[in-house]
Amino acid sequence: MALSTEVAHPSDMDDRQVAFSLAIPRGPESFDGCRERSRHSETPGDDGYGKKSMKVTRSLVSVVDDDESVRESLPDLLKEFGFAVRAFSSAEEFLASDCVGQTRCLILDIAMSGMTGPGLQQELKLRRQEIPIVFITAQRDEAVRSRMLEQGAVECLFKPFSDTALLQALNVALRVS
Repeated sequence: MALSTEVAHPSDMDDRQVAFSLAIPRGPESFDGCRERSRHSETPGDDGYGKKSMKVTRSLVSVVDDDESVRESLPDLLKEFGFAVRAFSSAEEFLASDCVGQTRCLILDIAMSGMTGPGLQQELKLRRQEIPIVFITAQRDEAVRSRMLEQGAVECLFKPFSDTALLQALNVALRVS
């Protein structure tokens, strides 16, 4: 997925035009440990030329999977899609982070040591954190998939899944949030 933008220099615009600056976080470090608490995606400001500018931030997608290869590869794909990403090796690590309140979609493995994916889903419900969840699992079982969807997941994808299937699930999840 490619993103292209045209940028006009402020001196080339007349008084009716508005300059836009695009400030997109460049990965997990740009969320500075997810301390930012704003839920807004656009913040108006002055661009220094007396014109209004907008800062646009990307939706944070958090990945929770105990498989290191998933935590290394999936964030790269999500960044290509234009999302900001944080990856966690366990449900407990995610819950202890400052990212819970910033996460707009959670990609969550079902079977993990310690707290499972469905266990994390329940804990988030108890905390009244309504984060759309896309479950991922290596267990190819339609009964498990159906159960996850019945319990409120946006989607349940079997590993390996296609880029297209993941992007479609994310688009649905972000419309829900």
